[in-house]
Amino acid sequence: MRSWYGRGRSLQVAVTSCCLVAFILFGYDQVQLPDDTEEGIIVSCYNVGCLLGCLVNFFIGETLGRRRTIWFAMGVVIVGAVMQTTAFTVPHLIIGRLVTGAGTEMCEGKTRGRLISSEVLFTAVGIVVAYWFDFGMSFVGGPIAWRLPIAMQILFAIFVIVLVFGLPESPRWLMNHGQEQEAMEVLCAVYDREPDDEFIVNERRGILSAIELEDAVNKQSIWKIFHNDEVKTGQRVLLAWGIQLMNQVGGINLVNVGLSSQLSQILGGCIQIMFMLGSLLPAFKLDRMGRRKTMMIGSFGLGVCMMMVAALLSQVHQPNGTNYASASVAFFFLYMLIHGMSINSVPWVYVPEILPLEARTKGTAIGVSSNWLWNFTVVMITPVIINRIQWKAYLIFMVTNFLFIPIIYFFYPETSNLRLEDIDLIFSRGGNPVAQARKMAHEIKLYGDIQADQVSDEKAASSLGVERV
Repeated sequence: MRSWYGRGRSLQVAVTSCCLVAFILFGYDQVQLPDDTEEGIIVSCYNVGCLLGCLVNFFIGETLGRRRTIWFAMGVVIVGAVMQTTAFTVPHLIIGRLVTGAGTEMCEGKTRGRLISSEVLFTAVGIVVAYWFDFGMSFVGGPIAWRLPIAMQILFAIFVIVLVFGLPESPRWLMNHGQEQEAMEVLCAVYDREPDDEFIVNERRGILSAIELEDAVNKQSIWKIFHNDEVKTGQRVLLAWGIQLMNQVGGINLVNVGLSSQLSQILGGCIQIMFMLGSLLPAFKLDRMGRRKTMMIGSFGLGVCMMMVAALLSQVHQPNGTNYASASVAFFFLYMLIHGMSINSVPWVYVPEILPLEARTKGTAIGVSSNWLWNFTVVMITPVIINRIQWKAYLIFMVTNFLFIPIIYFFYPETSNLRLEDIDLIFSRGGNPVAQARKMAHEIKLYGDIQADQVSDEKAASSLGVERV
């Protein structure tokens, strides 16, 4: 087992730091754009590159493992950044955006949401840093004003590469590939416990039981992840794809359009700060807030904001119309705050949670591809709909946000505070997954664990019914 960072807390800090720096890079890179008339094309090409990266990860991510996949991705990011920095034509820059986008892509159940939400928070930090760096460089003028901010992302990528050299591989990936001894060493090192410790024994049992359950599914075709097998893999992949759609189709890219003057740039930077501040709440409280409730409340709040923006902007041609337009800015601020608190964070936590272990790498790639596909779509159509239907464009996103509420209520089960291995039971028990998740949460609250006598497969149940701390 490779580890430069000792055991226990120091190793956990190193793993978390690597993830957070990578997400700062992720956020930082999204803002690196020259200000010209072809900006929309360049933005969308970055999203196409990210979609391409998801497809590459779909086919090679599970084979390479977590560490080598990160190395590969950071290498691609560096190549793309160099291409963008040295670009002298728009096609050259677009190719660089495609390459960089392609490269942009271990915790307990009770803290999983908080830790992953912290990564999303640091994405917001990266966006804010990049936005204000770009704004400051705009006073410099000349090619360096946009070349230097683009080149800076290389430093983040190199830092991640160095950190990963000293980190161990994921224990779940190791066990799934027959390297159980090394997986146990990693588990013991991360939690600073001995192999016979009850917590480590339960972790090992839960992972192996999930692998055994999912190995019963036919693995001959990569398309099996779209089939509704014993653990309903196909249904879960669809849920993952759908929740990332919600991340983009709620109108997040709509509030970033039309900022051209210096005052508007400052206002846009302040709006991004609201997005970062909103991301603080799930970073600390998402596991207590719950995934479903956070998404439904967030969707309602975003729908109301879009409705108010549309109502206010519809009055801009009336007397004192400028005042109405200025008032709409307050709801852009509120929108970004709510989006950071809810819709922006939960999908990134929910996608890997909802997928079975055997399909986690490929399924996550498919789920995240939805984010980039719809990001690309919204970025491309936003200038068109704003120019043609003006304030009515915000009504479209008001409707989508309100529609998400019943969809989440009826189809998306709660996954907070469940082990990743236990989430299989939500779907393998049969019946409505939402009702099953609610029942399992009730069992844990009453008895401290999931009741084995409720599971149809007694062998799987006896191995998965572990004590909760």
